[in-house]
Amino acid sequence: MAKQVSAVDDILSEYQGLEAQLSDPALHDDQAAARKVSKRFSELQPIVTLYKELAQVRDDLEAAREMAHEDHDFQAEAEQLAVRAVELEEKLADLMAPRDPHDSEDIIMEIKAGAGGEEAALFAADLVRMYERYAERHGFSYSVLDVAESDLGGIKDMTLSIKSKTPSRDGAWSVFKFEGGVHRVQRVPVTESQGRIQTSAAGVLVYPEPDELTGVDIDEKDLRVDVYRSSGKGGQGVNTTDSAVRITHLPTGIVVTCQQERSQIQNKARAMMVLQARLDQMQRDEAAADAAEHRGTQVRTMDRSERIRTYNWPENRISDHRINYKANNLDSVLDGNLDDLFTALQAAERAERLEAE
Repeated sequence: MAKQVSAVDDILSEYQGLEAQLSDPALHDDQAAARKVSKRFSELQPIVTLYKELAQVRDDLEAAREMAHEDHDFQAEAEQLAVRAVELEEKLADLMAPRDPHDSEDIIMEIKAGAGGEEAALFAADLVRMYERYAERHGFSYSVLDVAESDLGGIKDMTLSIKSKTPSRDGAWSVFKFEGGVHRVQRVPVTESQGRIQTSAAGVLVYPEPDELTGVDIDEKDLRVDVYRSSGKGGQGVNTTDSAVRITHLPTGIVVTCQQERSQIQNKARAMMVLQARLDQMQRDEAAADAAEHRGTQVRTMDRSERIRTYNWPENRISDHRINYKANNLDSVLDGNLDDLFTALQAAERAERLEAE
């Protein structure tokens, strides 16, 4: 308890400091710095609000107990306040439990058709719609940075930016981070005339969108920048100017493209943002792997290379293999109703973090 009180005191002190910064007009002359302070303020606000409520309930409880000695009518009120105090203490403990430090951040998501040809591309498009519908219902906005479509309207490759509409400690990363990995689908493809079930796959990459004030330094000498005309389904040209941009990071071989913006300058800026995000994530992965060599207990990183989930159409079943989660509501999940699944994944992550601590 003493450790929690000390942690709360630290949070209250930091919160007051952030509040003072936000009231200083000079801070808002630097929009990037102002966003960073505002985001951290929003992360701490739920803890501070809950703690103030708990402090008030404790004061009321103490007063009710004192008055109950003279008037037994206050005994029932004291008992109710005692129950409420315990509830708030448990909520506060949950808010202060070890968290992923990137949970409040926006994300970059890449969805790529894997094995299975046209059927894999159609499945990738299903995943895109699933994420977009979830985002629309939960206070996130999304924008397409780059897309390559198949002839039947599937997605060969798409890059999305998903952001919180308002600053929150539970940003896009807090839920979409669980989606990185190989997603497998079992169904009868529209291209299958014999009605046979086929297994196809799509890959999803997720990484926090880089902070403008931090990140891996990128040397322009390490980049090869190519421009070309934007293309649509089947590679057909849809733009008469060379506005699309492809950036190759020579030291790592990472290639990113962007063709959704109107100008070459805008597309390059978007592509650089995606490259920065991928390099930042690569650095984090390397740091986590290095740390794992020196620690006996390590929070699982949800390896992107593993098959994380299976979508079984004939049985309307979704299975997440990391936490042995199964549910027969695939149609609902594909419509963006991912709440139960994400809640189970977050609970599993929280338990692992507590164990690691």
